[in-house]
Amino acid sequence: MNSRRDHRGVRSSLFDGLEEGIKRASASYTTHEISEHENDRELDGLQDRVSLLKRLTSDIHAEVDSQNRILDHMGNQMDISKGMLFGTVGRFKKVFEAKSSRSYLALIGSFIMVFLLVYFLVNII
Repeated sequence: MNSRRDHRGVRSSLFDGLEEGIKRASASYTTHEISEHENDRELDGLQDRVSLLKRLTSDIHAEVDSQNRILDHMGNQMDISKGMLFGTVGRFKKVFEAKSSRSYLALIGSFIMVFLLVYFLVNII
C-alpha cells in the first residue's frame, strides 16, 4: 500500500507541474482572447464613430450646397433689384434735368406740404 501512495505521490508531483503549465498556457491564451475581444469591441466602436462622422460630413455638405443655392438666388435677385434701381435713378435724372420738370417738382412739393399740413392738423385736433 505504501508503494501505491508513493506511486500516487510521484504521479501527482509529475502532473502538478504539467497542470501548472497548462494553467499558465490557458491563462495566457485567455489573456490573448480577452485582448482580442477588447480589440474587436474597440474596432466596432471606432467603426461606429467613423460612420457617424461620415453621416455628419454628408449632412454638412448637403446643407452647404443648399445654402449656396440660396445665396446664388439672392445674388441674382439683388442684381435684378440693382438694375431696376439704376433704371429708376436714370428716369429721375431725366425728369429733373428737363426745364419743364421744375414745374412738376414744384407741384409735387406743394402736394407734400399740403399733406403734411393736413396730417399735423388732424393729429393735433
